Amino acid sequence: QVQLVESGGGLVQAGGSLRLSCAASGRTFSSYVMAWFRQAPGKEREFVSAINQSGGSTSYKDSVNRRFYISRDNAKNTVYLQMNSLKAEDTAVYYCAAGSIWRGTTPEKYDYWGQGTQVTVSS
Repeated sequence: QVQLVESGGGLVQAGGSLRLSCAASGRTFSSYVMAWFRQAPGKEREFVSAINQSGGSTSYKDSVNRRFYISRDNAKNTVYLQMNSLKAEDTAVYYCAAGSIWRGTTPEKYDYWGQGTQVTVSS
């Protein structure tokens, strides 16, 4: 069992930056693929980024590539999402997820979820 708690969301102007964190409980954090998803009002939850167990491989949604950067610190049981050059369309609730399938880009591929953190980008 893994419990995930996100933090770092907030209100930011377009062009600004935010860093999301997701702290995981348990001693098996390093065995999980970690991902970030987001869900805007009235839309389905969508994949944003994922990182493999070692941190050596990452993947991104096309629209955030080269603006967002995912990383993890297995010693701290934490995964991060650095978000730069934020746009109004990045506004959503951002969720951290843990799973065992690399390159899983659909929510059903992930077993554990955080409660989400709101990111609002004003234009």
